[in-house]
Formats: sequence, structure tokens, C-alpha cells
Amino acid sequence: MLSYEKALWQQGMNQVAGVDEVGRGPLAGPVVAAAVVFPKNISLPQVRDSKRLTPQKRAELFDLIFEKALDIGIAKVDQKDIDQLNILNASLKAMHKAINSLKNRPKVILVDGNQKIPNLRIPQISIIKGDSLSLSVAAASILAKVTRDKIMLTYHKKYPLFFFDQNKGYATKTHIQALRTHGPCEIHRMTFRSVKMLKMKQERMSLT
Repeated sequence: MLSYEKALWQQGMNQVAGVDEVGRGPLAGPVVAAAVVFPKNISLPQVRDSKRLTPQKRAELFDLIFEKALDIGIAKVDQKDIDQLNILNASLKAMHKAINSLKNRPKVILVDGNQKIPNLRIPQISIIKGDSLSLSVAAASILAKVTRDKIMLTYHKKYPLFFFDQNKGYATKTHIQALRTHGPCEIHRMTFRSVKMLKMKQERMSLT
């Protein structure tokens, strides 16, 4: 999990930031990105791709990563920007914001996936399945996931009809049924196909 970081550290690049985002797939809520810079002597064997961890384990590691990291940046892009930019560009914007929120400018960035972050004058290495291959990227995925889940729990209090505490905005059966019954709320992504279709159906029904 440290092979990318170690290779860069050996080249004198001490500030290596791993960056990842969560929230591309949901029908509601923001996309959240995180950036993490670790010291050279880091050892966090339990850190891995956030999708492979239980919510309880992610919460434990969230605090541990904050304790061990040299630098952390977390940023979000809300559903309005997602609808305006599209989800790919919104995800890249969130990662850009997370990098810019670091206290110190990193020497190089490890980016999860096959895309590089545009308009960022820092060398980047894109790593497919980076959250399974790089400790820094895996840690970023945990921070982003825990942060986004907390945001969706807050939204659940405002919009309890959609069960965001359970589905976190993803297209579960109960979420789709709530959309059919109530139509979308303010945090739904109106450009997403299923949300758009259900909204149009509700508008047609209101006219009959």
C-alpha cells in the first residue's frame, strides 16, 4: 500500500498527497473529496479502500488518520454544481478544492482513477483502483466517505421522507419509492436520469 509513496519519497518528494472522492453514484447530496499527506514512517495496516470497511471501522480510522497525517484537506461540491457541471467535472472540482485546502502545497499528487485534476499546477499520477493500491488514497477515501455520510445524516433530519440515514442518497428501493410518492427534494440531482424522469412523471400527474 506504500509502494507509490516510497518510490516518490526516495526521489526527494516528501509531500505526497493521496486524493479520492465519494458520491458519484447517488441521486442526492454532494460529492465529497479528501486529500491526505502522510509522514515517511507511517504504518496504518488497517487502512484500505473505504468500501471494504464497516461504518464502525471507518469511523475509528477517520480519527486515527487525522492523528497520524501531516496534512489533510476535505471539500465538497453540492448538487447544484453537480447539475451544472455534470458529475465527472463536479468530482474533479471537489478534488481540486481538497488539494487547495491543504496547509502546504504537495510535491506530487496520487489521484484515484484514470483522470487527472485539471488546472492544478502540481505533478499528478493517476492510479486505477488507487484506493486499493495506495495508503494515501485509501485514507482519503475513508475521510471522504465518513464526511459524506455525516452530511447525509444531517440531511435526513431535514428530509426524513427519503431515508437518507439509510441510503445516503443512493438509489435503493425505499429511496426510489419515496421519489415516486413525494417527488425530488432540494438536494436531489435533477439532471440524473431517474430523478428527472420521476420529476416529469409527478408534474404530469399534477396537471391531470
